[in-house]
Amino acid sequence: MIEGWGRQQLSRMLSAGTIEGRLLLIKRFMEFVGQYPWRWAPADVEDWTSSLLSRDEPCAHSTIRGYQNSLRLFMEYVTDPRYAWVEQCEKRFGEYPVQICHEWNTVEHLSEFEARPGVRPLTYEELQRFFDRCDQRVTEIRARKRKGATAALRDAQLYKTIYAWGLRRREAVRLDLVDLRANPYKKDWGRFGSLHVRYGKAVKGSAPRRRSVLSLPEFDWAIDGLRHYVSEVRPAFEPDKHPALWVTERRSRVAETYLDDRFTEIREEAGLPRELHLHCLRHSYVTHLIEFGYDERFVQEQVGHSYASTTAIYAGISGDYKNGVLAKALDRVYKKEDQP
Repeated sequence: MIEGWGRQQLSRMLSAGTIEGRLLLIKRFMEFVGQYPWRWAPADVEDWTSSLLSRDEPCAHSTIRGYQNSLRLFMEYVTDPRYAWVEQCEKRFGEYPVQICHEWNTVEHLSEFEARPGVRPLTYEELQRFFDRCDQRVTEIRARKRKGATAALRDAQLYKTIYAWGLRRREAVRLDLVDLRANPYKKDWGRFGSLHVRYGKAVKGSAPRRRSVLSLPEFDWAIDGLRHYVSEVRPAFEPDKHPALWVTERRSRVAETYLDDRFTEIREEAGLPRELHLHCLRHSYVTHLIEFGYDERFVQEQVGHSYASTTAIYAGISGDYKNGVLAKALDRVYKKEDQP
């Protein structure tokens, strides 16, 4: 059954990672219940969900919904008469599988934003503390005359690039040197006028989406840093003909898991709140672009969102910005009233 469901998903052109994760989930559920699928009941879903919520760190709302959705899809497959599993099970075991996920024992998707409330953009002060700590690590390693200063320089610029171009982790690590593009409207930036993202977030069953992310004048400091990294830091890794922009000492591409682990280390060293994670840099980019006055449609295109509502969810406009907008509105309205 499980292997057959895997082949069905492969036929839908889903990614290997998605398929593997779903199959593993079904095996975990079967181990939890201690029964084969033709003996599963709706109460098993409820017991399993309760166990996920009773952990020291309960699963997030969106995680549980994703788990239940995978379970529902599997049961739809095994109860579909076109695959004859019901007929075979009844003939061999005298029992047959039924759909165990229904509207009363599964999570509904009621909100567009299901992340934990603590997830938010970094403030300007927090960003400065984080990037200062990135730079301090380089200084400390050099002072101790230990290896790792070059890698620390790379990490510092990598995180600054993620923020200054609003990238997802996978988009960042999959960048190659050829993805650095010029912008004819700002020739003095050279090949750093835009980044060509070729591994954007894909809709399930489709290829990664591509987009060009323009470099912006508010982040010219990051452009200078990226130029220095490409000309001075990256060659120190002796990458030979490796195409990756971000390479390791072993001449391989920096891994996504490495980014998360290193971010956590630097966040702790900088004394920042635990709820902040790597993706919060992208939230910060969206928020700050709106505060800088960029049009919402432009911001949406920069970050690769299909819907403006998603971009709006990412934004966490500061109180100072909102007060500034209000002050302009008050000035605009009441000045007109005061005019004779």
